[in-house]
Amino acid sequence: MAMPTVMIGLIFYGLLSRKGPLGEFGLLYTEDAVILGEACLILPIIMNMTLLAVDSADKRFLTTLKILGAKTHQQIGLTLSELRYVISAGIITGFGRAIGEVGVAMMLGGNIQGVTRTMTTAIAMETGKGDFELGLALGILLLLIALTVNLLFHLLKNKPEY
Repeated sequence: MAMPTVMIGLIFYGLLSRKGPLGEFGLLYTEDAVILGEACLILPIIMNMTLLAVDSADKRFLTTLKILGAKTHQQIGLTLSELRYVISAGIITGFGRAIGEVGVAMMLGGNIQGVTRTMTTAIAMETGKGDFELGLALGILLLLIALTVNLLFHLLKNKPEY
């Protein structure tokens, strides 16, 4: 859950570099490498929060489903439906971690303009170059995206069911 992002980047850099075991695929400094690194970064968060949600559910729920004759796929579907908001919160948390990530994106993507540059790497680069205004503008845009996703989640969560 608390893996340093730069360590994930370093591990995948070693795996994807030319001399690494996956180097023959030529993934380093590509969008695929960034996606792979980000997925490995957020997957433990989403999985942990999902497992906690399932574990915190009423213990009688699965027993009731079994007694009522629900098959395994029905039990899974109904459990996911019952816990959809808590699981969605885990996904939103993972999304928040991914959009704020710089280390993995920089190390695996190389911050190549028009190819692998993300908003966070652009913010870091522009601020480092002294263009604070552009960095701030990108930061505000990133914040607006995050707030919009959170607002949509909140609206969907509170939507009345009929």
